[in-house]
Amino acid sequence: MNARAATSTWRSGIERKSGRELELMRQAGRVVAAALEEMRAQARPGVTTRQLDALAEKVIAAHQARPAFKGYPGPYPFPNATTISINEELVHGIPGPRIIREGDLVSLDCGAIYQGFYADSAISLGIGKCTPLVEKLLTVTEQALAAGIEKMRPGQRTGDVSAAIQNYVERHGFQVVREYTGHGIGRNMHEDPAVPNHGKAGMGILLRPGMTIALEPMVLVGTTETQTLADQWTVVSEDGSLTAHFEHTIAVTEGEPEILTRAVED
Repeated sequence: MNARAATSTWRSGIERKSGRELELMRQAGRVVAAALEEMRAQARPGVTTRQLDALAEKVIAAHQARPAFKGYPGPYPFPNATTISINEELVHGIPGPRIIREGDLVSLDCGAIYQGFYADSAISLGIGKCTPLVEKLLTVTEQALAAGIEKMRPGQRTGDVSAAIQNYVERHGFQVVREYTGHGIGRNMHEDPAVPNHGKAGMGILLRPGMTIALEPMVLVGTTETQTLADQWTVVSEDGSLTAHFEHTIAVTEGEPEILTRAVED
């Protein structure tokens, strides 16, 4: 879940995490990764978004964690464990009776709380046979996340991360959202610093070991403008064009950035 929906619950100040705190965030991240993998495995034509959400909530509970999104403050408490957004829906889609169809682009966003610490991650996927545009958008958005993660090293700044994401996306002919951002994360879902998907290299907050950030490129085929639907949560592209969203919770270390929401290999 991205930051704009939560300005009233945003925790100010950057908290660098201890080794113990990072381990709890790793555990939360593994729960999120497991829930997303279960959703990915079951996402197919004929399945409803409510069914996928129920699968994720079951996985979270099985790991003795809590869904981070359910009850989250906003225009009204968010009603589900995950957000599921389809095609022109960028973020915050509310799971319900909508049936997933062949060719849809589906974005799955999930968060979990484990022993007081949060993790947040999102994936987008094409359902069945998709158009070349869908395939390109998925690849570019995921690679933009990788470009941002590569910059999350000590001595870099948040602007370096933002610029890497923006430059990669725009170089491939797409747009990054301006209204919603990545965010610090830890004891709270949304903490400082905000990390937009657009920016200028060399600017922003200096990255230091122990900082943890949910980095989340949100990419649009057409306009950068968005609007919120009547349900007061679901954000869509203003021109109805396709969108995609990938996200990982990342820890800045003394060396390589650590992806806390990476799926654990068997």
